[in-house]
Amino acid sequence: MKQESYTLFKNADTQTILQTIEAELKNRNESPFWRDKVVPFSAAILSILIALRDADMLFNPEGGVESELTPELFLKWSDFVSLKTLAFTIQKSNEAGVLLRTKLDAATCNKYRSIDLKVLGDYLSRYTVNLEEESLDFPISNYNLHQGVSNVIKSLL
Repeated sequence: MKQESYTLFKNADTQTILQTIEAELKNRNESPFWRDKVVPFSAAILSILIALRDADMLFNPEGGVESELTPELFLKWSDFVSLKTLAFTIQKSNEAGVLLRTKLDAATCNKYRSIDLKVLGDYLSRYTVNLEEESLDFPISNYNLHQGVSNVIKSLL
């Protein structure tokens, strides 16, 4: 899946990418425990990244400009802390009507259109991430679980 993943992330819609990830998990006989975690986690990340990709507004967790959605960028966002930060960045950007917390040029940021946070918000709330107060932490066990999920994803890509 390695080379195929670049084409997928560059062009495919969320459902196609998720179906490919799920098929790869089955082909590798990955444990049902991990399959049940990887696909929803990937869906949560992609719900935002695909929207940013399609708007030509991709950025990395440090706020730097990214020209295309790659497996590497996806993996950067798969860190649970980064994903939480992404949720708050999009929430604040939705409220402001402009893309915030990035190094994209002002003209690009001003073209920002609100992104639906439902999939990501639902996912994070299942793992007790406080979606009201960004400074509040989540249980370390949830972080450790997601490190395992990220490792499974990394092995696929």
